[in-house]
Amino acid sequence: MNTQKIFDTPMFGLGFRVFFALAGLSALILIVLWNAIFNGALTVDNYFAPNYWHAHEMLLGYSVAVIAGFLLTAVKNWTDKPTLTGDKLAGLALLWLYGRILPFYAGLLPDALIALIDFAFLPILAYQISIPVMQARHFKSLVFIGLLLLLTVGNGLIHAEILGLCQNTAWTGLQLIVAAIIILILVLAGRLFPFFTERGLSGTLIIRNPLLDALSIGSAVVVFALQIWPVTGTFLALTAIFAAIVNSARLYSWYQQRIWYVPLLWILYAGYGWIILGFILTALSAYAWVLPSLALHAFTLGGIGVLTLGMMARVSLGHTGRALKVSNAMAIAFVLINLAALLRVLLPAALPNWYNILIYGSTLSWLAAFSLFMFVYAPILSSPRLDGQEG
Repeated sequence: MNTQKIFDTPMFGLGFRVFFALAGLSALILIVLWNAIFNGALTVDNYFAPNYWHAHEMLLGYSVAVIAGFLLTAVKNWTDKPTLTGDKLAGLALLWLYGRILPFYAGLLPDALIALIDFAFLPILAYQISIPVMQARHFKSLVFIGLLLLLTVGNGLIHAEILGLCQNTAWTGLQLIVAAIIILILVLAGRLFPFFTERGLSGTLIIRNPLLDALSIGSAVVVFALQIWPVTGTFLALTAIFAAIVNSARLYSWYQQRIWYVPLLWILYAGYGWIILGFILTALSAYAWVLPSLALHAFTLGGIGVLTLGMMARVSLGHTGRALKVSNAMAIAFVLINLAALLRVLLPAALPNWYNILIYGSTLSWLAAFSLFMFVYAPILSSPRLDGQEG
């Protein structure tokens, strides 16, 4: 008798596999749908208003899938305790998937059920990650549990407005979600950038600077808090410029000129650079010199988009027993994702009359980048480790 479990396959061997695959697919499907909706070519009933759906799905769909895959994998390494695999991991992935699909059943399903399914994912993920963290007493990783719960609060604020429980909370929820993801990235950067740089460049030793780490993260927290409050004008501008300066100093303290020969490194530094640009544009938007949406997309498409693509590429190679060297196709994908950010963030400010063309070009660049990712990494994510180990 064959007693093999249904989900006893490589795809469900560790969190990064299924969630990175789902993230790559969603990056393609969500942007194709959004482009059709934005251009008026597609009209669909949805639990969310169109703009909120786009923001919600790119942040709490795509971005959270990457975060889930990374944390379920990294926490296992940090704590030496098991995280979800097999049918339990498949169940969590299905919950994420239902959260993406059910909003299109608005009118057929109760709004409260749609909200509950989407809302449930983050607290369940936080709980599952907290188990190995507490078992190993790896208390410095509790910051990630806190950030997941902050994402949960942001999602709750969005659903509260849609369900009529509160007024004017959805935008605050989205701001809180962007802030939590960027802070999570900045915290992870302090752990990973020096390590990855030392591993990727032989003979390199990176000196950590705890004070600079604290100033970089703390200044970012203050900037996002001021925006949520909301505060604008000189105080916001000065705080954002300070955040840009200290984060630039932090990034420079890790920088080695040789990273430009290693795509798995320069993609991460480029992504951090977009976050720094986000702070600069925030300062300019405080005086209404640029549109706030440019700063927002510097953080999201630039910072989150570029860094998550680079992280998925690096983590997937390392945790499947492969050499830490990307193919030429992925190097092209890294260029394309940065081009997508350039066309969406910087060029619209210089060429406002070309806005629609630039948005179209940005969309095509994004889709090309993630098409290459799925082409290269779908076989990697669905195949056993080359070294025969578990995971």
